[in-house]
Amino acid sequence: MPYVPLTWLADHTEVPAGTTAADLAAALVRVGLEEEAIKPPAVTGPLVVGRVLSVVKEEQKNGKTISYCRVDVGPAHNDAPGEGAEPADAASRGIICGAHNFAAGDDVVVALPGSVLPGPFPIAARKTYGHVSDGMICSARELGLGEDHSGIIVLGQLLGADAVPAPGTDAVALLGLGEEVLEINVTPDRGYCFAMRGVAREYSHSTGAAFTDHGLAENLPGGAVPAPTADGFAVEVDDPGIDGHVGCDRFVTRIVRGIDPAAPSPAWMTERLTQAGMRPISLAVDVTNYVMLDLGQPLHAYDLATVHAPIVVRRAAAGERLTTLDDVERRLDPEDLLITDSPHGRASRVLGLAGVMGGAETEVSPATTDVLVEAAHFDPVSIARTARRHKLPSEAAKRFERGVDTALQAVAAQRVVDLLVEHGGGTADPAVSDLDTTTPPAPIVLDPTLPARLVGVDYPRQHVLEILERIGCTVRPTAAGPTTAEDDGADDAVGTVVVTPPTWRPDLTVPADLVEEVARLSGYDAIPSVLPPAPAGRGLTPDQRRRRDVARALAEHGLVQVLSYPFVGDVHDRLGLPADDERRRVLRLVNPLADDAPVLRTSLLDSLLDVARRNVGRGAGELGVFEIGLVTRPAGVRSGPVPGVDRRPDADALAALGAAVPHQPRHLAAVLAGPLLPDGVWGPSRPVDWADAVETARVVAGTVGVELSVRQSDVAPWHPGRCAELVVGGEVLGHAGELHPHVTAALELPDRTVALELDLDALLAAVPDEPVQVTPVSTFPLAKEDVALVVDAAVPAEEVRAAVVAGAGELAEEVRLFDVYTGDQLGEGRKSLAFALRLRAPDRTLTAEETAAVRERIVAVAGERVGAVLRT
Repeated sequence: MPYVPLTWLADHTEVPAGTTAADLAAALVRVGLEEEAIKPPAVTGPLVVGRVLSVVKEEQKNGKTISYCRVDVGPAHNDAPGEGAEPADAASRGIICGAHNFAAGDDVVVALPGSVLPGPFPIAARKTYGHVSDGMICSARELGLGEDHSGIIVLGQLLGADAVPAPGTDAVALLGLGEEVLEINVTPDRGYCFAMRGVAREYSHSTGAAFTDHGLAENLPGGAVPAPTADGFAVEVDDPGIDGHVGCDRFVTRIVRGIDPAAPSPAWMTERLTQAGMRPISLAVDVTNYVMLDLGQPLHAYDLATVHAPIVVRRAAAGERLTTLDDVERRLDPEDLLITDSPHGRASRVLGLAGVMGGAETEVSPATTDVLVEAAHFDPVSIARTARRHKLPSEAAKRFERGVDTALQAVAAQRVVDLLVEHGGGTADPAVSDLDTTTPPAPIVLDPTLPARLVGVDYPRQHVLEILERIGCTVRPTAAGPTTAEDDGADDAVGTVVVTPPTWRPDLTVPADLVEEVARLSGYDAIPSVLPPAPAGRGLTPDQRRRRDVARALAEHGLVQVLSYPFVGDVHDRLGLPADDERRRVLRLVNPLADDAPVLRTSLLDSLLDVARRNVGRGAGELGVFEIGLVTRPAGVRSGPVPGVDRRPDADALAALGAAVPHQPRHLAAVLAGPLLPDGVWGPSRPVDWADAVETARVVAGTVGVELSVRQSDVAPWHPGRCAELVVGGEVLGHAGELHPHVTAALELPDRTVALELDLDALLAAVPDEPVQVTPVSTFPLAKEDVALVVDAAVPAEEVRAAVVAGAGELAEEVRLFDVYTGDQLGEGRKSLAFALRLRAPDRTLTAEETAAVRERIVAVAGERVGAVLRT
């Protein structure tokens, strides 16, 4: 986000002496620009101007030559003659330096012991190379003023011999290193605040300080910009546009010849660039970056000798590639907007990604003397898509995608020309090119009473119009008669006005945008906080209440609810899903949060099993977690249209969008691992098994009042012999059981881990519509009866249990399987299932004859349904 140095801000608006970064933050937040951080001074402690009195070259054993210097650092810091760690005849300090670009008599920057340089790098007196170095002579990089570390700063070369102050002068203030810098947070609709010009305008709105708009031609040093000439560098736009928007509607070029390639950037410029978080590089590059930060117009400088007319702005062709300034070769997309030139025919070479980043072939080099300056205006949507497609959030792209002033290009280019001429010794070429097809901002019809009606604050008509004119809008009546803020009449004047936004505010397009500006500049604190009355409602829906009941029941059952991300990777291979499994049909994200999780989950276990793995890896020996969430099943879904944002989609477009939304049922899943209960005085621990997963599913179904039955199944990722289908009303809603050993190994889970997953939406849809009828509690005694039935080994226990329940009828309070036996006594392929019955009548005590009759009915029904016989 943008950095705002106070001294730079003062170039555009009046900033009272003594204003701090905190004061600036308080002023800007009143107009909606929030403080992100306050950057402390880059250097603290004693940093002073020093004058080199003597330099003694000393060659070391390692082959390195160092300089032992006596440096005058001012009366307040010098060691007196004959005193100090290494006494000398003159008042000075002894300092070791490895650089050789200075001599006796030069003025330098000295960091004395106790100072802290960027890094942080504290300075202290230390013995090295046989001397005590009582400070450090600094280079530009050591002070955070650039990347030059080839030699130390010689102030006479940096500031000019006449501008160097006396030894001992505070160099922190001299070099602007002691200034706090405010970082602000700019919302996407306020792109003009990515420049000092825009921030200063907002500061003026907040405080009433005088503001000078350096984005206007009359405020340039020359007072005007030259008109386009016939011999200007040829520029063409060859773009049919996307969705009716041409990629480039203005392109200005200027030429500066005879620049001194060795000319350094002025100290004030490198200081400001550093404060703004940018690295000084060279004069031509620094000037374009500085003007961009100052005015808000991204610019680009080309080496004129390498560019061939005409420049053509066009879309990329299939298969084209470009090596950008960051030395990355990029494969271009047909929607990418390009800057090209014509060395081998028209538009034959790609120079750069328009509005994002230039190419390496035509960049300014240390030998460049003639520079072609580009200042253009590009379509924000096109630039935003290109920047995201190539993952290049450049400073230029940040501004173009938020909207750049369409009237700024010629002024910004002239400012670059002026700076290059002033500091590089160049000459401005009279040839000027300005291809301009921009359109003025669309006027907005506004009812001046609308802000009061929408915001709830009584804004007088005159106040509304004054604010709109203050932000740069022009206001005129819709009918004859005066409507300006000065002479529009009383507050109760009626009639709408036509408001034309300024060119630097492309975000102002509808009346509501103007209402927001009135509320913002009138002060958000003036808007009262009124708590609206809560409308009468019916609370949670039945399904919402049931989902909460299920979550509460599982928590009481000992499980912990978790939330996992719905984005997954190649988990389906590790789950062992067959190639034709429906769960392998996934919806892939165009712009995933993580490259290793590019698709939406089709099953809760896709993500929940990873949660279980993480917890086991962190020492959770007794694991029980569950999740209720959405899964995505994109089968049969086709991509829908992408409607524009300039109007509400019609009914057909909305229907098409609805059809493009995949089915997203709400599922419930749980994973259990380790012992069900730990060892204790109650006995040894018992590990979880497939029956615990089935019982957890029964808890869910019982909580919502649905009868759940189970039957054997074979579905990945469960063990083929320990997997149960969860059936409600003949429909399979999910599965439960033990995970396959290959799955537990692939996911690094404990052996015999169990899991379940079911369609919770379908389960809730099966809840009976009739209210639950409470049956009276019988006060008569309980009758207990056990029955053991022998059936074929292939008969599921659930079918036998269902037959027992049917045979017992209404007298059965509970039917529980408590033993399964196989052995030679029963014969091969046979098994015995023993059930404990709890019988009770609501109106009498059951007799022995009645319980015996129940037992006989059970044997008869079981024999008829599953071929069971009573075990004797």
